[in-house]
Amino acid sequence: MNYKYFVYILKCSDESLYTGITNNLEKRFKEHQNGLKRSSYTYRRRPLKLIFQQEFSDVLQAIYFEKKLKGWTRAKKQSLIDGNGELLQILSECSNASHYKYKVDDNL
Repeated sequence: MNYKYFVYILKCSDESLYTGITNNLEKRFKEHQNGLKRSSYTYRRRPLKLIFQQEFSDVLQAIYFEKKLKGWTRAKKQSLIDGNGELLQILSECSNASHYKYKVDDNL
């Protein structure tokens, strides 16, 4: 039996973004929208809007992608949502001072 898994991003009424994973996107979105758990992040931030979804056939790939997205900045997530691969690439580059691009060659 082939299962499908979805990593999704919701835009909340307070403009925050929520990232999740499910094997039934329609059902999970309804659960968020109906506010089944008072303690959930999205409960007090309704109404919600589904703004991104990515389908996976491998649950481990879906879990990996969800965890990766949760560590991203809002700007990076927004670039993904907007389909702006060029900006996403720029935002994904390491920019700290220890990165090899910023090392000074002592042999000069």
